[in-house]
Parts: sequence; C-alpha cells; structure tokens
Amino acid sequence: MHGPAIRLLLALSIFVLAGAAPAPAVPAGAATEAGDYLSKLPPLIDRELFFGDPEISGAQISGDGRFISFRKPYRGVMNVWIKKTNKPFGSARPLTADTERPVRAYFWTQDSRYVLYLQDQGGNENFHIHAVDPTAKPGKGAKVPPARDLTPIEGITARIYALPERTPDTIVIGLNDRDPAVHDVYRLTISTGERELLLRNEQNVVSWVADLDGNIRLAYRTTADGGGEVLRVGDDGLEPVYSCTFEETCAPARFHKDGKRVYMVTNTGDHDLSRLVLFDPATGEEQLVHQDPEGEVDFGSPIFSDATEQLIGAAYVGDRVRIYPFTDELKRDLAVLRDKLPDGELGFSSATEDDRYALVGVASDVNPGSVYLYDSQQGSVEKLYDSRPELPSEHMAPVTPVRYTARDGQEIPAYLTVPRGVEPRRLPAIVVPHGGPWSRDRWGFSSVEQFLANRGYVVLSPNFRGSTGYGKAFLNAGNGEWGTGLMQHDISDGVKYLVDEGIADPERIAIMGGSYGGYATLAGLTFTPDLYAAGVSIVGPSNIITLLKSIPAYWGPIQKIFHRRVGDPDDPADQERLKRQSPLYSATRINKPLLVIQGANDPRVKQAESDQIVVALRDLGRPVEYMVAPDEGHGFAGRENRLAMHVAIERFLAQHLGGRHQQSMQKDVATRLAALMVDVASVKMPELPEGLEPAKTSDLPQVSADTLKPLDLRYTSKVQVGAQELIIRSTRTHGADTLDDRPVWKVTGRAETPAGNAEDTFWLDPATLQPLRRSASQGPARIELQFTAERVTGRIQAGPSEVDVDRALEAPVFGEGPGLEAVLLALPLEPGYHTNVRVFETARQQVRPMSVTVAGKETLDVAAGSFETWHAVLQPLDGESGGGDYWVSTGSGPMLIRSVTRIPPVMGGGKVSTELTEVVDAN
Repeated sequence: MHGPAIRLLLALSIFVLAGAAPAPAVPAGAATEAGDYLSKLPPLIDRELFFGDPEISGAQISGDGRFISFRKPYRGVMNVWIKKTNKPFGSARPLTADTERPVRAYFWTQDSRYVLYLQDQGGNENFHIHAVDPTAKPGKGAKVPPARDLTPIEGITARIYALPERTPDTIVIGLNDRDPAVHDVYRLTISTGERELLLRNEQNVVSWVADLDGNIRLAYRTTADGGGEVLRVGDDGLEPVYSCTFEETCAPARFHKDGKRVYMVTNTGDHDLSRLVLFDPATGEEQLVHQDPEGEVDFGSPIFSDATEQLIGAAYVGDRVRIYPFTDELKRDLAVLRDKLPDGELGFSSATEDDRYALVGVASDVNPGSVYLYDSQQGSVEKLYDSRPELPSEHMAPVTPVRYTARDGQEIPAYLTVPRGVEPRRLPAIVVPHGGPWSRDRWGFSSVEQFLANRGYVVLSPNFRGSTGYGKAFLNAGNGEWGTGLMQHDISDGVKYLVDEGIADPERIAIMGGSYGGYATLAGLTFTPDLYAAGVSIVGPSNIITLLKSIPAYWGPIQKIFHRRVGDPDDPADQERLKRQSPLYSATRINKPLLVIQGANDPRVKQAESDQIVVALRDLGRPVEYMVAPDEGHGFAGRENRLAMHVAIERFLAQHLGGRHQQSMQKDVATRLAALMVDVASVKMPELPEGLEPAKTSDLPQVSADTLKPLDLRYTSKVQVGAQELIIRSTRTHGADTLDDRPVWKVTGRAETPAGNAEDTFWLDPATLQPLRRSASQGPARIELQFTAERVTGRIQAGPSEVDVDRALEAPVFGEGPGLEAVLLALPLEPGYHTNVRVFETARQQVRPMSVTVAGKETLDVAAGSFETWHAVLQPLDGESGGGDYWVSTGSGPMLIRSVTRIPPVMGGGKVSTELTEVVDAN
C-alpha cells in the first residue's frame, strides 16, 4: 500500500482469518494379459457405457407438477431438457444449449416459473447463476429459450442461500465481488436481475442461514483457533449464540417452520456421534430430535415435507442407507415403494409442493439406477427411465461392506469389489482412497469400481481415519496424520488385509485416487514403495505447503480449519512436518511407475502440484506419464476428456498389473487422448501463481539499482474503507546514504494523517535493494527491524504493547511499502515482463510471494504532468487478497506515477488510490 500512514495505523492489530479444503474426484482404469482367471470374467464392457454421458439423468419435477426436467446430451454436451409430466420423453425439448461444458447443477424456482442453473468456465469453479423461462420461445435461429446470467460479474463465484416460498421471484444469494475471500448477502429478483445488498460480510462469515421466508437469521464463521461459531443476525450486528471446537461440529441445517428455532447437527461436549437437535437462538435452549438408533454413525440427513415444512424422517449412512420415518404418511409411502420397486437404495430427488407426486430413484451396487414417478395419493409408481439402460447389470460386480483391523487395533470400515465370476484369490488389486479427505465412501454403484472390476481387478475402498460419518474421534484421529501418519497407515493396512486374506497378489497391487486420493497415491508410492506396483494420481497435491498456500480466495474464512487439521505452513514446527509428509520432498523414494492426471484450471489443486512431481521424477529418471486437460478443473467433466482419461488409465494398469483392456476407441476420443498426453520433457518447474514453492525460495529478480535517481516527490492518496473516505498527503524521498559506515539506498515515506504524522524509512542494499533496516513511527507506534538474508529481527511497539519480531527466512526478501516501491522502480519493466518477488509483511510477520507482470504501456495525465508509464500488476500468490496496480514512468530516473492497491478484508476492505501531484526534485 502506498504511504506508511494506513499501514502503521493497522499493522499492529491485524489478525487474518483465511481458509481452504480440497474435495473429491475419483476415476479409474483397466488392463491386459494376466492369468487364467481372465477367461472366467464377464464380457469386456465398452468403457463408453461406464464413462460416456448417461442417456438421461438428474430428473426433477416442477413444484406445480406440470413439468419434468432432466439432463440429457444436446449436441454432445449434457444440458437441461424439459417435457410435460403427462407426455413421453420423446416430446422433450432442450432448455439450455451449452456446447462447451456440461450443466451439472440446476433446480426449479418455488413458483415453477424458472429453471435456475449454475455454470462455471472450464472447471474454474467461478459459478454464475443463470435463469431460463421454460415457457419462453427460442429466439430467431435458436433452439432453446434465452438464458440470462443473473450474476454477470467477472471472477466471482455465486452461492445460493435461500429460495423463499412466499416471494418466489426472489432468491437470497452470496457474491464475493467486493472481496474474493468472503461472500456478501444479496436479495436477487429473478425476473429483472436486480440485486439488493442485505448484509456486508465483514466478519469472515463462512455461510449464512435464512429462515423459510428468506430472512437471514444466522451466520456461521470459523474462529481464530479453528473452531466454529453460530451467530444470530440482529439489528446490532452478529451475536454469538452457539460454538464448537475445531474438533467438533455445530452446523445449522434449516429453520423450523415456527420461525424461531433451527435444526442443527451437533456433536459438542461428550457426544462422539453427531445428532439432530432443535436450537432456539433467543434462549439457548437445545432439544434432541434424533440420533442414530444403532449408535453407529453420525446423523445423516433430515427429510422434510414440501407441503407442511414438517420434519417427516431422517436418513443415516451406515454400511448402507437406513431411513427412519417419523410420520404415518412417510411410513406408508416407504412400504409402498419397497413393495413395488426393485431392491436398492431409495433416493427422493424432488416433489410437488402438495407432496402428491415425487420422483424416486432406485440404485444398487450393480445398477446405476432408475427413476420413477410416485403418486402418493394413488399409491402408484411409473417408471420414467434407466440412467444407463445399456449397461448390463448381470455382469457387474457385487460390492461388499468389510472391516479390517489397523496396526493400532482400530477397526476400519471399507468396501470390497471382487470381479464377477472368479474366486477372490491372488488377484491383481487396486486400492482407491476417497477424496476430501473429510468425506467417506458409501455402498452403491460406482462407475470407477465397476470398470476396474470388469477389467479384472479387486477394488478396496477404505474409509480411513479422517473420514467423516463415524464420529468425531474417528475424524479427529486423522488430524496432522497425512502421508506418514495414521491416515496413510490405514490405507497401507488395507493392502495388508488384502494380502493376508489371500485376496490380492502382493506383486500386483496399485493405488489410485483423485484429490486427497491423488495425494494418498503419491504418498503411498513415496513412503511405502514396496507395497505397490504402480500408481495413478488424479488432481493430487504433491507438496502440502504449496497446496495450503494456493487455495481459492473464497475458501479464506475456513483456512484456519485446514491449518488445525493438516498444518500451518507458516509455523516452523508444522512446516518441517509438512515437508516430511509431502511426496515432493522425498521423490527420490518413488521407484514405481506413476501416471499423473491434472486439469489446467483446477482452483483447488493447482497444476503446479502435478508439474512439480512430474519434473522431479523426470529429472530422477523415474517412470512417469502425464496428462493435462486445458479445459478442466478439479476432475474431468467433459465426455471426451473423461473417456480419454480412462483409456490412459486402462492401458497404464494393464501394462503394470496385467489386467485386460479395451483396444478400440472412438476417433474423437483417440484424437483427444493424443492432445491431452504431455511430453514430460517439456514440463517446467512452475514460476507462476499455480506454484508457490519456486517463488518462496528461488532467486529474487535482478534489479537495475543504478537507474534509480535521487527523488523528492509529493503524492495525494484517496483511502476508501467501506463507506468512509480519507484524503492523505504524503512524500517520498529517495537517495544515497550510509548505514554503519556502509553505502546504502535510503527511501523515506512521510504522511500527514488524522491520527498524526507518520514516517517510514528503509535502508536498502544499493546493489540488490534488499532491506537492511526499517524504522517507522506514527504517534506512540514504532517499528524497528533489522534484516539479513536468513532472518528478520526487531520490535513492534504500539503504546504500552510490544511485540518482538524474530522470523527465520527461507530465502532473502524485499521490504514492503517504500522498500517495495524502490524495487518496482528498478525492475527492467517492458511489455510481457514477468517475475516473482517475496515481501516481508510486518503486520503478520509473514513472507508473501507475489508475481509482478507488466500489463502494458500507458500515457497518464496526473497533477504533476503527463507521463509515459509501464502498468505493472502485483498479484499475491498465496490465495489471499492484496497487491495492486502500479504505473511507473519509463526512461531514466523512473518514478511512481499512480497506484491502486487493495486493502485486505481484515482491514475493512477497500482500496487506496494514489497519484503524483508534484516533483520537487528529480536529479
């Protein structure tokens, strides 16, 4: 930020709450040539039947019962279609026509007037909300009604908090347009697109909870120690009413229809398993509603009536799903459905507002599912469609819940899939750890597991410690236990179980997974290399430190949870452990073949995570293959990409485990496969925001310090924080000086502020412009720091409070404020210029890696005159807000002409705009 005034006013009182957590995605593959058992397997099933687009999926009935919508390919891409409820599917017409990316999430408004859907671009997870009127006519030359982007703001990700039934033309949403780290609350009118700001998120709220009328009544945020806090939203702001530690759960689920109490899922206190309670925010009273009758698992999900808003049942996920009805009506409905529908797990996808009609899905371990229209009044069911009608269920492999004992005696729940038709004796096997890691596997149909079983592999899906659903002790046993700890040990002990039971051939076991499962794959090959013959990592992080440093900005409010459960990369003790747990730092131990798969637009696990491990293994001469999709994010959504990925996996596993694989593939898939496979010789260690490790330790850029000239400049800054605006006048003085009898370059900033005059001086090495000393003051506040290449020491004083600074540095840094400004003036700026810098941020005693990019050359007219400038953009690489735009004059004796910098949300959010008003002296 230009000018020391605001920095000194705020530097001593900043505490940053930020956030993150990756999520799942689990693919798979198959093989050739093995033993006699291959001839006993069912027929080889075309991979298109597993991973091509389903014929129909995701059906929903409109609230008024007139329409049924569903997802179906349109021009080769999954889009939303619609038909009248009493008409056949052949009469359906498309509602959306996205030809680039499938529409994966949509729903009806409360009055059945619109279909809303969420869509991002290329997997970047910047979701916008779109609306389509299903009764509207297509425009001229179009095949679908016009869709409106209700949140047409670049770079945001929208969230939906409520669809009020009483005001169906409005929805309550969250937007992170003001600050990418947090979501403010708006009421959005669907018909007009108008937005009304309801609440400004200035307290790092993670989520907002509305009552049934759409009034925001509660907020949930992460506390400084990683715990959770439920807050009541009132006229006087946010008031804490319920709390839990970072090891506990206290999550509001939905308001009661009385508008006073809220259903909450909680396991605070002595309760290990979470329960459903009714909580009164006004009185603090808590009433137990339901908990698992079998005392086995956490509370699952509530079931509400659309007609009465009454809680009518609850579902729990044990080895299989268990549904408990609370009303005679639901008890009767379940009896009718179980009598008339095939055996399997029931799923209620949507219902009419009067509860008469409901769409009910039935799926099993060997059947991806069918959907039925249920008429509760008549007690009748009508089959609407099969999701994948050509997939032969008779050839699918049954999935069996199993338990095995970990090395410390803990029982680990898992699911075992054995190829149909063969004895489970010494077969090639694949362990598939789930993503998250704070999620779990469950019984049901999995295209991945069935595909692998059809190719001849036993599949083990373990719910290792750190998985959710089995109580807080089981979950918290995974804290800090990535890679070299219990979470990975549980996976390794699953391999031992397969071998000890004689199920798996110990020489032919692979590990494969996505997201955390991809990390577990890399960790398995690294820390237990003798267990596995090969591995497939899909969007898996290789370096936990860079993973934690590059999280999406909008995960900011939950970063502390990640730090408590995984580790704080800025804590020296945690950092050393995280390095030990990161496969990248022990890549020399990987000696088995690895296939790495990555989406270039992944905002959670950046491409740098895969690039890093590929480069490391390539340079070590280890066998590694690499696939990158330029139009995908955290998992592959596009049909051709999905199929190409599974061709690569199938071939890889066949080569290294000896299963079978399908030789043929469609021409478009073959073309896509060739385009996605990367020559590992061409991969470079990342230097851009996707990878922070190089920026943290690489050499600082060369500066042309001899181009700097003595300067005496005057500036005016406009500070905007919320609705407040402040004008500050400041000066910058650059010139040669001495410090302890050695020559230095000295930069001093002075400012006149309502809080008193401020001064900030850096003494810089004249060759590198790295700081040697800093002295800053404003009223009773003082900063005195000394810098070496290895350490920053000194003291921060604010009145009677003093804070000692003693921070080890992994690599040299630049100063902030005036110190950084001198660096920008001395960089060899030109069109296309890019570099990374490291800045020591005094307020948090942190080193922040940042990129500097020249956006172009511009002519600026300011009070001091007209100047040709380089427009340089400073962008933090740690996923947090900050940085800004700087315009530096071209030619000799460069000067800062203008800057626009962003104030982090913890400082109130806003920006500082600074312009040069007078050049007093420039020699």
